Order: sequence, then C-alpha cells, then structure tokens
Amino acid sequence: MLNSNAKNRLDRLPISRFHKITLVAVSFAYFFEFADINSFAVTAPRLIKLWGITVNQVAYVTSLSFVGMFFGSIVAAWMADRWGRKKALNITTICFGVFSLASVFSWDLVSLGVFRVLTSAGLSAMTVVAVIYVSEIFPSAVRGKFQAYAIVIGICGTPVTNFIASAVVPINDWSWRLVYLWGAFGIAYMFFARHLKESPRWYENQGDHAAADAVLGEIEKQIAAEKGPLPEAAPPVEAPVREKAPLRILLQKKYLWPTLLLVVLWVTQTIGFFGYSSWAPTLLAKEGFSVEKSVFYVALSTVGAPLGSYLAALVTDRFERKWCLVAFGAIIALCGLFYGLTFNPVLIVVFGFLVNLFERGYTALGYAYSPELFDTRSRSLGTGVSYGLGRLSNAAGPLIIAGLYNGSGYRSVFFFIAGTWLFGSLVLAVFGPRTKQAPVPLAAPREAVEA
Repeated sequence: MLNSNAKNRLDRLPISRFHKITLVAVSFAYFFEFADINSFAVTAPRLIKLWGITVNQVAYVTSLSFVGMFFGSIVAAWMADRWGRKKALNITTICFGVFSLASVFSWDLVSLGVFRVLTSAGLSAMTVVAVIYVSEIFPSAVRGKFQAYAIVIGICGTPVTNFIASAVVPINDWSWRLVYLWGAFGIAYMFFARHLKESPRWYENQGDHAAADAVLGEIEKQIAAEKGPLPEAAPPVEAPVREKAPLRILLQKKYLWPTLLLVVLWVTQTIGFFGYSSWAPTLLAKEGFSVEKSVFYVALSTVGAPLGSYLAALVTDRFERKWCLVAFGAIIALCGLFYGLTFNPVLIVVFGFLVNLFERGYTALGYAYSPELFDTRSRSLGTGVSYGLGRLSNAAGPLIIAGLYNGSGYRSVFFFIAGTWLFGSLVLAVFGPRTKQAPVPLAAPREAVEA
C-alpha cells in the first residue's frame, strides 16, 4: 500500500505563515509552561515565613511535583498516540492552566502541594506533546531551529514571572497567590488552537492515509497561495499499516538504546536544572539574603534563558546536536559550581545568568534531539517515557539536595549538581548517536537515525 508521503511532502515546503502561526501557538503554551514551572520555587521563601514550613517540606512538595511530571509524561504519550498530537496538546495545556488557577485558592501546604502536583503533570504532558508536534510538522532540515525558536519565545515566561514574583510576593500576606493566577493564563492558548492542523504523520501512522492526504492538501493549498507553486516531493515508498506501539516495544534493541540514553539525558538535565532553579531562591534566603533580594537575584539571572534558547537556534542545524549538548552541559557544570562558591551579589547574578543561558540552550537542543532517536511509530512513546523518567528522577533530587544542605552546607549542593551535569555530558559524548541529516533508523547507540 502506498502511503500519503507525509514526510517528503512536509519536508519540501518553504517556511510560511502556516509555520509561523504554529510556532506562535506552541510558543505561547511554552511561555506559560515556563512561567508556571517555578512558581512554587519563587513563592516558597515567603511561605516559609507565613506558614512556617521547613526546607524539608519544600523538598517534599518539589519531589511530589516531579512524580506528577512523570505520570503526566506517560499519559501524554498515550494521548498523543491515541487521540492525535493536536488534541493532546489542547487537553494538556488546559489541564495545567486549570490546576494553576486552583493553586490560587490553596489554604495550606497540603492543598497547595496537591494542586502543584496536578499542575506539574499538565506541564510535563504539554511539553512532551509539543516537542513531538513540532518535530512532525516542520521540515526536517529546519525543525531543530524552530524547536529552539519556540523555546526562545516560551522561555521568556521564566524571567517575566520571576520579575512579577519579585514585585508582588513581598506586598502582603496574600499577594504570593498572584503568581499562580499569572500561570493560569496559559488557558488562553485555546485562542490559537483553531489555527493548528493535526499531524499528517500521525494520521499516516494510524493507517488513515485519506485523512493524512486531506490535511496535507490543506497545508499545501495554503502555502502555495502565499509562496507560489511548490516543488515536487520525493516519491512515496511502500509502507504497511503499523499497529500502535505497545510499551514493551521499548525493550527491543532498536529502541532500548535510545531510550536509555535519553533517560540519562533527561535525568541529569532535570536534577541539574531544577537543582538550580527550584532551590536558588530558598537557599539564598536561608543563607541570609532577604526574600526580596533572593527572588530578585534569581529573576535577574533568568534573563539569560531566552538568549540561551536563541543561541541553540543558531547552532542546532549547523552543528551536530550531540556535540552541542556535550559542550553546553560541561559549561553549565563549571558556571554552576562558581555560582555556589560565591556570595557576592554581582557574581551570583553573573554565574546564574550563564547557567540559565546555557541550560536553556541545552534544553532546546534536547527537545530537538530526543524525537529524532525514534521513528514515527515509537516517537511519542519513546519521548514520553524517557522524558517522564527524567522528571521522576527528581522526586529524589530535592530530598538529596535538602540532605546535602542540612548535612554538609550550601556549597555541597552545587558540587553535586555540577557532577550531575558532567556525568550526563560524558555519557552523551561516548554513547550519543549523531542525528544531523541522518538517513537511516537507529539500530545501535552509535548509529545514525532516521529524522
């Protein structure tokens, strides 16, 4: 049976208004994901004073949030395969917005913790689906760049939220709730949703070639009206209808290697990044800085985040993504270590800025790299499971950090985080496959993969 040739037809399309609208819609969802993901981190210093919570209690809430992220990632992979990429993206974005709104009305740490776990599940689920969606909609030659562009726009949510938090949290005893209200505005993504198309590659993988062809025809007609006649696509190839990928498929050698590699990538990124972002305000406050100053210093440092995503956009399709990830990870480890070794406010901001710059670049590169290690059939499942396990790992991360801080002091936390980044970089350097313009599916950890 001849397939609808979705990959070749999408790959030969010029970047157009269709792609730009898709980019804006996904970026908007990312903006409020990044706005909301550290809401508890920037309000925790205030809650320590208002509710008398301890560092260990902050660790428990943070840990449980990552358990929520794990389940959100797994559910997202199932939803994206069963219901489609677009519908899954809509549902997951609504979920995190609704539960962020519920956090506004929390009355104690337990209620806030429950709402944050549910919010985190939605945030992680949305990320998994968005990564897959962009990977399948944009031409393969530029999809890494557009993954990064989406993060460039979306990551602005982090510094914007941190500056909002630094302004509103100290006002009075209830103003911290406004941070969660701000995160709930992600629901407005639904105004963009009607402009999105379902992934033709998803339809094709379901065996519904008529639906894939119909969507491709709509996209091509829209782009041709703007750009003129389109070039011919490469000819289709024989493609049997594939059954849905069961979870056990990831145990096959073809998929096990990339899954294990990505688990390492996302475990080290999760512990490494959230070790900084989730704990920096609280630890600075515990070390004697005022709540206002600790949140403000962190807000200044996160200005580097959008620049890091833009840096990733410049390098992701020009250089091999594997080596970009290795280099960024090593730089993060070094800058993060210096961050933990100083109490000078200027150096805290400078090294925090560099950590955010290279980490957000690393994340953008990781979002482009991850789905490339799988074919269409296993892409949703493999990306969701590996990303989810990465998030689940940080259920232990906050407890480790709290134990290190209480047992060995402030600096030990940053030695641990730097070591985590270095380990991830080493594994990628030794075992990571190359993916830039790779022509064939992955069969072993060192081999190239089909884009």
